[in-house]
Amino acid sequence: MEYNFDLEEIEPLVEMAIKEDIGGGDVTTDSLIPEWLAVRGEFLAKEPGIIAGLPVAQLAYQHINKKVSFLPKVEEGHKVLPGRAIAEVRGPARSILSGERTAVNFLQRLSGIATLTAQFVERVKGYPGKVYDTRKTVPGWRSLEKYAVRVGGGLNHRMGLYDQVLIKDNHLKALEATTQAMTKGVRLAREKAPQWMLIEVEAKTMEEVEEALAARPDIIMLDNMSLKDINRAVEMIRRAGLASPPLIEVSGGITLENVEDFAKTKADRISVGALTHSARALDIALEIKGSI
Repeated sequence: MEYNFDLEEIEPLVEMAIKEDIGGGDVTTDSLIPEWLAVRGEFLAKEPGIIAGLPVAQLAYQHINKKVSFLPKVEEGHKVLPGRAIAEVRGPARSILSGERTAVNFLQRLSGIATLTAQFVERVKGYPGKVYDTRKTVPGWRSLEKYAVRVGGGLNHRMGLYDQVLIKDNHLKALEATTQAMTKGVRLAREKAPQWMLIEVEAKTMEEVEEALAARPDIIMLDNMSLKDINRAVEMIRRAGLASPPLIEVSGGITLENVEDFAKTKADRISVGALTHSARALDIALEIKGSI
């Protein structure tokens, strides 16, 4: 699976994180540690999980001091057990210690997202629906957080407002569209958006599902509907007999505990905001092993 992302794109975020933490200097390290001292350390997983973010931690150390050597011990997406060394770091002790928190923050956050995503993916294995993320990301972290979702085996929904049309109730309210609202919205989108772009509409009731079907979008999102209504809606959409039937997405209130119930509806997409907005950081720590 392709996990790559643009390192240059996230360099400003890494630089900001370093400046935010080190500022004018690491007064503790600079007071205690001789400038000449070189050490070796290991980043260790303290609990089981999926590792993501090693290239980002490496980039952070490159920005702090190019004399620091950062050597990954596992591949991105590797499942680890507690005590596993995921990376080794060698070089000037001051730089290694000063960069510790920045590197760990990236590793913990991204590995936490990858781990949670993998848990969701595992719960729906064998069902047709695929797990997707949302735009509920930390500002500035979107490309990284969506990368971590891919590492965990999930798929990315639209990256932003610029690469897919998603017509929600507030768009239609702003248009003051009360009759044939979705049809009007889809028509306007097809006229003005790029022809290659997917058009998705949000439906919250069975009546809106009927209207969405008539509007002929590419995707119908069944948002915050009960499982009973989702099953009815899926059957209605599949039995409509359209030459190009819309994909069906379910969203809203989906957790690890109930995701399999949503998967049983045989929807095509299961979008889960919790992948990014509620992922718990994976416990990872740096341990200095000695001087070199």
